Amino acid sequence: MKGAKVRLYVDHPLGQGQSVALSREQAHYLFGVMRLRIGDAVLLFNGTQGEWRAETAEAGKRGGTLICTKQTAPQQNPPDLWLLFAPIKKARTDFIVEKATELGASRIQPVQTEFTNSERIRRDRLQAHAVEAAEQCGGTFVPPVADIRKLPELLEDWPNDRELFFCDEATVDDPAASSLEKSANRTLPQKAALLIGPEGGFSEAERARLRDIAKTISLGPRILRADTAAVAALTLWQSRFGDWA
Repeated sequence: MKGAKVRLYVDHPLGQGQSVALSREQAHYLFGVMRLRIGDAVLLFNGTQGEWRAETAEAGKRGGTLICTKQTAPQQNPPDLWLLFAPIKKARTDFIVEKATELGASRIQPVQTEFTNSERIRRDRLQAHAVEAAEQCGGTFVPPVADIRKLPELLEDWPNDRELFFCDEATVDDPAASSLEKSANRTLPQKAALLIGPEGGFSEAERARLRDIAKTISLGPRILRADTAAVAALTLWQSRFGDWA
């Protein structure tokens, strides 16, 4: 049995004997770039039905067909943890989305704050980065990337059953500031969210509003770049309360 060299996300049901029709772009990638041939294996996942080994049944320049032969991994969903972040420079925003996918965020929500440098995002492009990250890291779940929302509007509609952790850079010099480490003995609700601010930080008005509805936490004694803060917060949360614990 030939081993699979490629792992591919598909928007298609998967199961024993299931045929999967390829789009033109997927066919180009598999047969033009990766040089797969009839009988070659591909690992498939769709975000809900685990990972499946499939074999190439038809291969062409504009399309092709794969046939699922067996499940190679069960579906593994992350904890119900959202990541909220203010978009920054393009490459660093891409990095945040990729690492949030790898680290097990269940939803990625860009937010526009008073000091956000980028007011627009290409949601479809960021979603594609999440798919690519899941393909490369062996994940079976792809977090949805939502359209950007203004922070006040998001907070106005905030669900009561989801605890929001506000990572406040202003707590760097506060020895009494809470942290995820100090919260290790707390029992968290099943639904949670982490909020990372923009490069310029939060305004005083935003900080006051957040302190009314969120738990303010510190990420340590140093001010972190926004992309570093996102990785640090997700790592700490997963190690204490998530599926790493």
